[in-house]
Amino acid sequence: MIAILKQSASDEAVSHIVSWIEKKGLKTDVSRGENETIIGLVGDTTKIDPFLLESMDVVERVQRVSEPFKRANRKFHPEDSIIDCGHGVKIGGDQFQVIAGPCSVEGDNLIRIARRVKAAGATMLRGGAYKPRTSPYAYQGMGPAGLDLLCEASAELDMPIVTEIMDPRDVQVFLDKKIDVMQIGARNAQNFPLLKEVGKTQTPILLKRGMSGTVDELLMAAEYIMSEGNDNVILCERGIRTFETRTRNTFDLNAVPVLHHLSHLPVVADPSHATGYTRYVEPMALAATACGANGLEIEVHDDPSHAWSDGAQALTPDQFDDTMRRIRAIREVVCQETVQE
Repeated sequence: MIAILKQSASDEAVSHIVSWIEKKGLKTDVSRGENETIIGLVGDTTKIDPFLLESMDVVERVQRVSEPFKRANRKFHPEDSIIDCGHGVKIGGDQFQVIAGPCSVEGDNLIRIARRVKAAGATMLRGGAYKPRTSPYAYQGMGPAGLDLLCEASAELDMPIVTEIMDPRDVQVFLDKKIDVMQIGARNAQNFPLLKEVGKTQTPILLKRGMSGTVDELLMAAEYIMSEGNDNVILCERGIRTFETRTRNTFDLNAVPVLHHLSHLPVVADPSHATGYTRYVEPMALAATACGANGLEIEVHDDPSHAWSDGAQALTPDQFDDTMRRIRAIREVVCQETVQE
C-alpha cells in the first residue's frame, strides 16, 4: 500500500503520518519527489484502514500495491534511484557507467589491465577474488590476497571496486577492506542468508539475476537486501539458462526495460557472461546500451588464452578500446533521442 501526499504536505505533517503508521506495526518508506511525496507501507497492511488513511488532510490518495516486492517497486519510489559507488562515481538515471576488468584476480597483471580499461573509459574495476565454480577442482580465486590487489589498483587509479562475495561470514572482511561494491553472483541470487547480511550494510550491492531466475525473483532478491535497510542495490541482467546451447546463456534484454518499468533501481547488463564468447560481447554490449541499461559489466584480460577463468569471453584491451568507442557513439544517439522526446 502507498499513500500519496498532497504537494502542500509539510515536513511536520509527513513525520506525523509516518509515526501514526509505524505505531500500527508497519514499516514506512518515504520517497520525496519534485511533485509529490509518497509513503510506502511495508508489512501487514490489513492493520490499516485505507479509507481512514485517505481521509487525512495531507493524503491525496491511497493505492494498493499488488506486487510482493515493495521497496524495490517504482510505485513506492517513482524517480530513478542514483547509487553512489564511491570515488565520485554514481549510477542510475542518466548516470551511465562501465565496469571492466578480468574475471578473476590473478596477480600483477591486474594493475596493467586496470590502467588500460580506465584509459579506454571504464569507470569501475571488476575482478573476482572469490570465484564460485561448478567444479570444486576449478580455480576458486585468491581470496583476501586478491582483495588486497584490487584495493591497490583502486588506490592508484581512483576507481571503485566491484567484486563478488559468496559467504555471509566474509561481509566484515569486505567492510574492513572498504570494498566499494559487493557483487552477488547468479549462483547466490537466492542465498537468502547472504542477501540479508549484505542488507545490514550500506555498501552498494550489484545483484545478478539467477541462472534461471525470473524478473520477479530478481526483484524479490533485491527486496531481501532492501528489507534489511540497504537501499543501494543495482540490478544486473547477465543472461539466463534456456534450451539454446550456441551461447553460454540467453541474454534477456527484454529484462532491461521491464525492470525499469517495475523498479526504480539501476539496471546493469553483463554481455560477457550472457554470451560466453568474445565475438558476441561487443554487439550485445551495444544492444544493451541502446535498450536503456544504466551500465555494462565487461570482462577484459590482457592474455585471454591464458586466463585462469573465463578467457573465452574476455575482450583484449585493444578490443575493449574499440568497444568503448562504439558504446559512446550509441550513448550519444540514445541520449539525443531522450532529450528530443
